[in-house]
Amino acid sequence: MLKIEKLNQYYSESHTLWDIDLELEEARCNCLMGRNGVGKTTLLNCIMGLQAVRSGSIVFKGQELTRINAEKRASLGIGYVPQGRQIFPLLSVKENLQIGLGARADRAKEIPGFIYDLFPVLKDMLNRRGGDLSGGQQQQLAIGRALVVDPSLLILDEPTEGIQPNIVQEIGDIIRQLSNDIGLTVLLVEQKLPIVRRIADNFSILDRGRKVASGQIDALSDELISQYLTV
Repeated sequence: MLKIEKLNQYYSESHTLWDIDLELEEARCNCLMGRNGVGKTTLLNCIMGLQAVRSGSIVFKGQELTRINAEKRASLGIGYVPQGRQIFPLLSVKENLQIGLGARADRAKEIPGFIYDLFPVLKDMLNRRGGDLSGGQQQQLAIGRALVVDPSLLILDEPTEGIQPNIVQEIGDIIRQLSNDIGLTVLLVEQKLPIVRRIADNFSILDRGRKVASGQIDALSDELISQYLTV
């Protein structure tokens, strides 16, 4: 699905990512972890073409992404929900969702009905402006917009940040449903350990721009948590 090899990234002359190797398990929830500032979002931006790569390889479904413009990557089947959601606050819920249609390979013109099955609140608020939604509702809208693209890979950057607990639970259930029932491959950046243990199949930990640990979620030990995740 997605395989990263020997990836190096720089901000000016500051070496930010060091020889990152990462391979996602298909139809699984793959969690990327680490303290703030260790390079998690930078790695996601490299995958999406939003940050330049100095060296290394990012292969998605046999295609080398570093040779493909950022604006074309969504149409390959990658849905991206960035940190902070980045919905369009002055557009309606429906208009926000419709933006994803332009990246669909099948050129479909209608928002898929299953989006409303996953997020019934969006159907109830189709004509409401995105900026008028609560934080949890905006996050659901951001995920829904990414799913409109019809992705085989869904990338989520801290989707539970700043969200009320009941919506955190709901979003976790939906992520699990997407990987278990629909067969979507998920790359999740998340720092809340309870939700990681509940929904992730495996994990990788970054520290100071390097991958320092990985494995099945059962191998996420107290020692690793203390060494690399505890603030």
